[in-house]
Amino acid sequence: MNKSSVYDCSVIELNCFSSDRRGNMSVVENGKTLPFDVKRVYYLYDVPGGVERGGHAHRSLYQLIIAVSGSFSVTLDDGHLKRTVLLNRPYKGLLIVPGLWRTIEDFSSGAVCMVLASAEYDEDDYIRHYGSFLNLKN
Repeated sequence: MNKSSVYDCSVIELNCFSSDRRGNMSVVENGKTLPFDVKRVYYLYDVPGGVERGGHAHRSLYQLIIAVSGSFSVTLDDGHLKRTVLLNRPYKGLLIVPGLWRTIEDFSSGAVCMVLASAEYDEDDYIRHYGSFLNLKN
């Protein structure tokens, strides 16, 4: 298991192009914006108040999480430290490295959470039990 720390993750400001009359556009490009190529995109929406998403870790997957609309908090846990990041701008994303437990919560009304992932879905990459995560980290 990767010995990553919550401080190995960072908020990335995406390229943002704006026009007073036509709105804004943010761009993510493989090989330029991210340290990985995007292999999968998914998004969470209509999340009821008080519901927590995530609640797992990945062995090798990198992710960029973006609040496309609204806001939510991402809590990162490396087994020793926890760090919570508020995402509330569509031109900023949280880069999450492998080996960290993450939860997503405090979704505002109308929030849309988009996730760009470095690999296609692979159930074997998930660690779904917190106790197993702690055992692997230590």
